[in-house]
Amino acid sequence: MNRIFVARLAGMAVFDPAGDKIGRIRDVVIALRGRLPPRVHGFVVEVLPRRRVFLPITRITSIEAGAVIFTGKLNVRRFERRAMETLAIGELLDRHVEYRGERVIVQDLAMEEQHPSEWLITKVAIRRGTRRRGETLIVNWDEVSGFESVPEDQGAAYLLAAFEEMPPADLANMLHDLPGKRMAEIAAALSDDRLADVLEELPERDQVLVLSRLREDRAANVLEQMGPDDAADLLQELPPDQAELLLKLMVPEEAEPVRRLLTYSGNTAGGMMTTEPVILPPTATVAEALAHIRIEEQTPAIAAQVFVTRPPTETPTGKFLGTAHFQRLLREPPSTLLGKVLDVSVDPIGPDLTVLEVARYLATYNLVAVPVVDDLGRLIGAVTVDDVLDHMLPKDWRERND
Repeated sequence: MNRIFVARLAGMAVFDPAGDKIGRIRDVVIALRGRLPPRVHGFVVEVLPRRRVFLPITRITSIEAGAVIFTGKLNVRRFERRAMETLAIGELLDRHVEYRGERVIVQDLAMEEQHPSEWLITKVAIRRGTRRRGETLIVNWDEVSGFESVPEDQGAAYLLAAFEEMPPADLANMLHDLPGKRMAEIAAALSDDRLADVLEELPERDQVLVLSRLREDRAANVLEQMGPDDAADLLQELPPDQAELLLKLMVPEEAEPVRRLLTYSGNTAGGMMTTEPVILPPTATVAEALAHIRIEEQTPAIAAQVFVTRPPTETPTGKFLGTAHFQRLLREPPSTLLGKVLDVSVDPIGPDLTVLEVARYLATYNLVAVPVVDDLGRLIGAVTVDDVLDHMLPKDWRERND
């Protein structure tokens, strides 16, 4: 009899009958039946572009090492959980349950094939004691109670271990499908920088829900880890008094660029720009420039060019001089000064340009980012093509099925 632990399915590749990879498993959909082993209805599969769809267990022909193969056609309609269904990984891992009168933690669940295309959750891996001092037991489903009740408090250690390598955008997509309480619990268990990355990918209402359930000092720390433009967008969704309190709790150096962004209208270049593009003086070398854009945390749009200004090189900078594009940098000797490789053919824009005007500007000059300067010619930020897309798409674009 096949036995598969559900946490090991997380992230497993899914292939169609032709052998083409169509996505990855993100969760297992089950139906609780009290003391009877739950039935497995199927898998939540994430396909491009970041769409979560349902794959019935009856379509599965093989579950092998590192691969799930199905037959038939995949319904690409976005997955919507029905009232009687539960997400095994997202909702049951880390749940506190009772085993022989003892409170234990669910570490994993095992599904077994009873008949062709009929799978049940038959075993529960539970953890007794603490994570450091305890033991793991594999017990029958009917020996454990408490799955049907709504948990008062639930951790997220085992769930996060299953999704440790998941990109922030995919983790945000998974959280979005969970009940608000569970979403907040998992978010709270993330490190500040990981949570900041995930928050930037969540719809606005989910961002507000997660941030409002954090301690105020923790919320301020997470905002500090976010890009100033993303932090400003999130703060605009909060009540003014709450936003001001969080700004006061932030480190002043981190809060200052966020406050500056909040002075601009959200649908202008100033309102959507980042205040932290790559900026260097004209005396820096090509080698130094390449070292800065090589930093892993830089997004591709930000790393596509270096903005060159007179000192100081933190926004608002000294006078903006021009742009050194990545391709040009690759063609120059490492010792070449940036002042000799500037592109001055494209003028910077002002902070009052509308989103549509910025989009036209980027399209006209085939740019992925454009510098924004103030009335004194100082660089105050940059608008990237992904910033423009984020503002031009409908607010609920992350949630839409079409």
